[in-house]
Amino acid sequence: MNNTDSNTKGFSGLQVFMMILAVMVLSVMITSWVIFSDIFASKFEPVTLNAQEEQVLTEKLNKLGINVEQKNKHINDVLEPEAYSEIDAKREIVLSEKEINAMLAKNTDLADKLAIDLSDDLMSAKLLLPLDKELPIVGGKTLKVTAGVELAYKNDKPVVIIKGVSIWGVPVPTAYLGDLKNLDLVQEFGGTGFWRNFANGLNGLQVEDGSLRIKVKE
Repeated sequence: MNNTDSNTKGFSGLQVFMMILAVMVLSVMITSWVIFSDIFASKFEPVTLNAQEEQVLTEKLNKLGINVEQKNKHINDVLEPEAYSEIDAKREIVLSEKEINAMLAKNTDLADKLAIDLSDDLMSAKLLLPLDKELPIVGGKTLKVTAGVELAYKNDKPVVIIKGVSIWGVPVPTAYLGDLKNLDLVQEFGGTGFWRNFANGLNGLQVEDGSLRIKVKE
């Protein structure tokens, strides 16, 4: 009976075994490639601005009262006193994706560990975390975590929704995120504390492909 079935299918027991072995080897090769090329990623290339882009960003930050040019002045320079005024105060700022990543690269130690992507109503992040060298197998490698957050301004209030978090390219279950996935944090927690103040202070929040626009209230 067995011989008949084997001859009918056209494969001997040895041939079936070799095919299974080949599939197993191929699976191991593919898995290894994924692990070392994606999961254990290399560091990001820090984003830099050219002189003109740097000047544009400096002007934006200066309008917000962040005087980055002051760092280049002599230590003995004296600030000139002036009366406080909100007349003609700028209440909106637009930052490009490149400017945000350049600020991270220049002012934090996250230059080669964090990268921000901006698309319509979505801010995405990739974070590289070094693993302890004492860990078995994966020790000394770099773990890649990705996340996405919906940012928008609808019905006269900001919208902040965690779209998901992935570790090793595997989405983290909603339960592991405290059931916060796909939940509007402002609507859920906007009654008190930080989220209430955050919502009350904004008059606009918009993420477009490559740019972030924030407008604050008076």
